[in-house]
Amino acid sequence: MSIHVALHHVTHYRYDRAVELGPQIVRLRPAAHSRTRILSYALKVSPEQHFINWQQDPQGNYLARLVFPEKTNELRIEVDLLAEMAVFNPFDFFLEPYAEKIPFSYAADERKELAPYLETLPLTPKFKAYLDAIDRTPLPAVDFLVALNQRLSEDIGYLIRMEPGVQTPEHTLEHASGSCRDSAWLLVQLLRNLGLAARFVSGYLIQLTADVKSLDGPSGTEVDFTDLHAWCEVYLPGAGWIGLDATSGLFAGEGHIPLACSPDPSSAAPISGLVEPCECEFSHEMSVERIWEAPRVTKPYTDEQWLAIQALGRQIDADLLVDDVRLTMGGEPTFVSIDDPDGAEWNTAALGPAKRRLSAELFQRMRTHYAPQGLVHFGQGKWYPGEQLPRWSLNCYWRRDGVPIWHNNALIADEQQDYGADGELAGRFLASVAERLKLPTRFVFPAYEDNFYYLWREGTLPSNVSAEDSRLEEPLERARLRKVFSQGLNKVIGQVLPLARTAKGDQWQSGRWYLRDEHCRLVPGDSPLGYRLPLGSQPWVKAAEYPFIHPQDPNQDFPELPETAQLNSHGEPATTDERVPKIDESADWLTRTAFCAEAREGRLYLFMPPLERVEDYLELVAAIEATAEELHCPVLLEGYEPPSDPRLSNFRITPDPGVIEVNVQPSATWDELVERTEFLYEEARQTRLTTEKFMIDGRHTGTGGGNHFVLGGATPADSPFLRRPDLLRSLIGYWHNHPSLSYLFSGLFIGPTSQAPRVDEARNDALYELEIAFAQMPEPGEECAPWLVDRLLRNLLIDVTGNTHRAEFCIDKLYSPDGATGRLGLLELRAFEMPPHARMSLAQQLLLRALVARFWREPYAPPKLARWGTELHDRFLLPHFIEQDFADVIVELNNAGYPLRAEWFAAHLEFRFPKVGDYAVNGIELELRQALEPWHVLGEEGTAGGTVRYVDSSLERLQVKLKGLPPQRYLLTCNGIAVPLHPTGRVGEFVAGVRYRAWQPANCLQPTIPVHAPLVFDLLDTWMGRSLGGCQYHVAHPGGRNYETLPVNANEAESRRMARFFRVGHTPGKLPIPNVEISDELPMTIDLRRF
Repeated sequence: MSIHVALHHVTHYRYDRAVELGPQIVRLRPAAHSRTRILSYALKVSPEQHFINWQQDPQGNYLARLVFPEKTNELRIEVDLLAEMAVFNPFDFFLEPYAEKIPFSYAADERKELAPYLETLPLTPKFKAYLDAIDRTPLPAVDFLVALNQRLSEDIGYLIRMEPGVQTPEHTLEHASGSCRDSAWLLVQLLRNLGLAARFVSGYLIQLTADVKSLDGPSGTEVDFTDLHAWCEVYLPGAGWIGLDATSGLFAGEGHIPLACSPDPSSAAPISGLVEPCECEFSHEMSVERIWEAPRVTKPYTDEQWLAIQALGRQIDADLLVDDVRLTMGGEPTFVSIDDPDGAEWNTAALGPAKRRLSAELFQRMRTHYAPQGLVHFGQGKWYPGEQLPRWSLNCYWRRDGVPIWHNNALIADEQQDYGADGELAGRFLASVAERLKLPTRFVFPAYEDNFYYLWREGTLPSNVSAEDSRLEEPLERARLRKVFSQGLNKVIGQVLPLARTAKGDQWQSGRWYLRDEHCRLVPGDSPLGYRLPLGSQPWVKAAEYPFIHPQDPNQDFPELPETAQLNSHGEPATTDERVPKIDESADWLTRTAFCAEAREGRLYLFMPPLERVEDYLELVAAIEATAEELHCPVLLEGYEPPSDPRLSNFRITPDPGVIEVNVQPSATWDELVERTEFLYEEARQTRLTTEKFMIDGRHTGTGGGNHFVLGGATPADSPFLRRPDLLRSLIGYWHNHPSLSYLFSGLFIGPTSQAPRVDEARNDALYELEIAFAQMPEPGEECAPWLVDRLLRNLLIDVTGNTHRAEFCIDKLYSPDGATGRLGLLELRAFEMPPHARMSLAQQLLLRALVARFWREPYAPPKLARWGTELHDRFLLPHFIEQDFADVIVELNNAGYPLRAEWFAAHLEFRFPKVGDYAVNGIELELRQALEPWHVLGEEGTAGGTVRYVDSSLERLQVKLKGLPPQRYLLTCNGIAVPLHPTGRVGEFVAGVRYRAWQPANCLQPTIPVHAPLVFDLLDTWMGRSLGGCQYHVAHPGGRNYETLPVNANEAESRRMARFFRVGHTPGKLPIPNVEISDELPMTIDLRRF
């Protein structure tokens, strides 16, 4: 985002007596071709008695010629300018085909015009040697110039030299040092001797300290800084003059403001002129100051603002404590790779090699900080339709009472290391665990792959391929066959120990398994051994007698967990019944779950069996660690996770399409939220994970995976939403009546088919039904069954397909009838995109806590929910009305005693609705901002991969705002169509939306309507019938640069955005006066598809 800076420069000459000055030439005005926008400029000269003439030299530089009629004791030149520091891409230029590689030859007419910039000095020994060492092999122009510029920067040391003039290139090379002007002149001569036109540039250099330190190298200056500087410009056909800073080795950017460019350094001096002989005292003073900064995500708050936020967070904590709310907050932040923004696993794919590696690194950082003696469990996560296997899940558990679960971290295996584990070690390990649990070791048995299946599968292959190279289309099956036949069909895959707790839950039990096959043959597949056990071939048992695992009721009272010593003191096992089941006999005495050990890639993986009680799980873990210690064998746990239990806390990292999702442990206080959020953001960054993405056109977005917030209590019984259902009613009603809460913090994909649709985006009668449901909810203080909220709202908080998870307010884990895992008293708020900065996320959480505190004391019960109708996707998709509505939320919270400030959310508004550009003419200001546009899912279509539904993302929307507009005379048009302007309530201020087709895919609504870009905005004078001026907005690079990769960082993204907006380009000539047409459905928006 742009920053406005004030540069102040004073040059002061004091003479020992009154002297006569000859005409002085001052070259301290930014050149006309400066790419940095100069907003204001002032030159003040002392003595005041002087004459000034503004001139331009043959190169087009601005010169101030000063004549002093009287003698003077001093000469003081003071420059003050305001500059807009907006990032531009110095590599964004076009080259003529013949100049794409260096060396090349200029065309004859160009060479004639460039003659002064091709003049060279006589060759000298050092210079010639350096010149000859430059490789002349044809290279792309940019690569050649970058290499030469960086080489010079490395070879020539920088020094501050106060002597006037410029060193010869020979002198600079001989001493391997020089000032910026010496390095610049050396580079000029090198380029000219290589056949490239080059010129010397003097100017200002402005360097601003970075908001965020770089992970990869120098972060730049520690303080904002400016100075006079010198660099070089080379002429490339098609691109023009390109700046090269030989001091830094970089191309000239927005901080390089040229003052004078010339063939020779002498004609680029900042000040030149004659003075009669005298003694002179010289002083020089420069400073730069930020005078305006657009709200930006890299530094969303000042220190004062953050202290106020912290104070309010603690005030809300105090109120929540006094009112006994018992609120906890967790979240599901998501992250993407810094280094591979184009990778499939960071855009669409759920799985990928780097994703697992980076997740494991972040997991280790979090475990070291939060649970250094916690349990590490690498299990399976969600399984989605169309995916062959469930996704992985990295889980860390620890006891809330602080007692360690795992004592020796050296016994946790590294996924990247081969420890030489094999099937024999797996058998010894299980036998040792069985002994510790006082179980017979004879029940441990090996497991094999199903060789009959694989022999059959080999027989179905084409006759001219082998099993090791099967050429199957499905990569997983191809890899599976290769692995099985390479390792051998009779290899022991792992070991199995039947293990369970007795029906009473007080003893361990084991026993023999009676399978139809002589050996345990695993189900073919790629999952861990424990998921592939042939359970279907175990002896039959009546359904009523099957030993199902029943999760414990999360609402019950739990005793304290046993100490470590108690976990290691195993009681006597149950008596083993080893009789063989008879035909048609219900074998209800058999142990049907198992603890497994499998060696994979030299690491020992232990498959945990399902258990009802966490005490039993911890006892088994203690036996595992003791065995690992005895055998000196690091292990990794997988399989079933510990039972859900409020006495344990946990976090987990899982993959989602395009992102890594971190399920953060809930926090009970504001200080906990701050610490955990800031720690996670920073550790993710150190892992080279980031919280933001940049689209191909440079638009700044979140990760795309969301940042859902989970609200509840420490236990289901503590949940404020189960104890006071009116709190949930208040939140849903308030969100509905304030659409800014739905759209300000959401992602790009909004609307009825998004991941978090509003209630009124799902069904036409939803509000009618919701009001009936609200009327049945008990008031504060009234008794309420915990299941009532779920029964009343389950079929209303849904999307258009009836999905209960894809809703703005998701109550899947509040008190679901499906089972204990859905009765956790949790509310998930899903309409939150991942904010780029930790403190932006905390500001959102502060807002949520303030609303909960307010509604706990004063329930929100409007007589009727607002019927927004088409206004929802018209008025409330424009940033002006979102900001206006959100301001009402802030005012209401202030009235309730919670002094939030609107400016705390300025960075959120700027991030959600970035400024496209602005234009001013005749005192009228025009501003363009991105607005929201719901993208709809289209009808079903058949493709080679199956049935699909495309998303129509071809439409976009802009907000146009005008200030100082006399509406009786002027009209705003877009592509010649009158824009329906609506007053905002401020005199002369109007706002409107412009909906347009940005691109034309084959699958979209109205596919025959072409692209409307570029959008040409004209301020039309209806009295004169002409455009007073205008601007243009392009959806793609106007020069035809079709980007193939995403921006590498925020600077490149900003430059791509800037390249698509022009403050020129109005419609020329006499224009017809169009009629203003206002749509009945979308009165605030002009939809260009209708014209």
